[in-house]
Amino acid sequence: MSFRDHPDHFDAAFLAGLFGRAGDALRGFEHVPVGTGQVGDSYRVQLDWHDAAQEQAAAQGDTLPGSLVAKCPAADAVSRDTARNMHLYEIETQFYTHFGDSCGARVPHVFLSDYDAESGDGVLLFENMAPAMQIAQMDGCSLAQLEAVLVEAARLHKSHWNDAGLSAHEFLTYGHQEERRAFIGGLLPAVYPEWRARYEGRLDKPILDMGEKLGARFADYITPRDGPVVLTHGDMRLDNMLFSDAEGRPILLDWQTAAAGPPMGDIAYCISTSLADAEERAAQEKNLVAAYHAQLGDGVGAYDLDAAWADYRRASFAGFIMAVISAMIVERTPRGDEMFAVMAERSGWQALHLDALALI
Repeated sequence: MSFRDHPDHFDAAFLAGLFGRAGDALRGFEHVPVGTGQVGDSYRVQLDWHDAAQEQAAAQGDTLPGSLVAKCPAADAVSRDTARNMHLYEIETQFYTHFGDSCGARVPHVFLSDYDAESGDGVLLFENMAPAMQIAQMDGCSLAQLEAVLVEAARLHKSHWNDAGLSAHEFLTYGHQEERRAFIGGLLPAVYPEWRARYEGRLDKPILDMGEKLGARFADYITPRDGPVVLTHGDMRLDNMLFSDAEGRPILLDWQTAAAGPPMGDIAYCISTSLADAEERAAQEKNLVAAYHAQLGDGVGAYDLDAAWADYRRASFAGFIMAVISAMIVERTPRGDEMFAVMAERSGWQALHLDALALI
């Protein structure tokens, strides 16, 4: 098979070949599900190498991994079709192909990044990052952990700050195309009444009312504005990161929404969704934005802290928008419902506290 979209379709020759070995170097392999992805299914693949293969690798100054992670298209048909229609598998595989080694942030090493243009499906095989662990997004993280993530965000953004070459990569510019922007512009107002009915009673009325007002102005909100253009993650939340005691730098995963766009969407989204306590977020966010801006260094030209703060305030809807749209276009699960509620709640209070509607 030229395109293998699930570990059930792997064989020893395929896996061993990733590391320059013949198929008989592997005794066998097994896989188990890992992670909680909404539009992709991930598996840990355990590799049982023959002793001779390991010895040969060691003699060559190399090591053969005992496991890897396979990220595959979602088994759920609704989620898979959503990912295809929104180019999510294409975006992620192409991100690793073109930017995995140059994005500045810490990301997994990828052994295979494969995209099938005919189906719109993609598959990634990358290093197993254990013992690094995910922090449950609904639990939130510590201030120190968030500060470490924002350092990675600054490394990512300054790696291609105002880089005209980003526009040469079509997969990074889907969000800027008129057809795509018109689709997204109409999507939130269209799904919001059903979404509001779903979360009525779970979320406070000021947040739900704010969503109504945002929907009415949404076309204006997503109209492109002047400002820096960088390589962005697009979904920078705790469920898409790993943390390790042994290595201080967080690892950023899930690049299905990578894009060329303004930087502060990543920052507002990350801060709002990562801190469980709204009062702590409100008390700390100016300092957090200032620390992120300082990490950018001198390469950002005239983009001063005041401009960054204004963009941060306007971008504070990012988590709320993601919660609304994603909840209505992927497979519905109890965990997903609560995760999207928490996202909308934290980002909704952020936007209200910052009076972000006044900036549209």
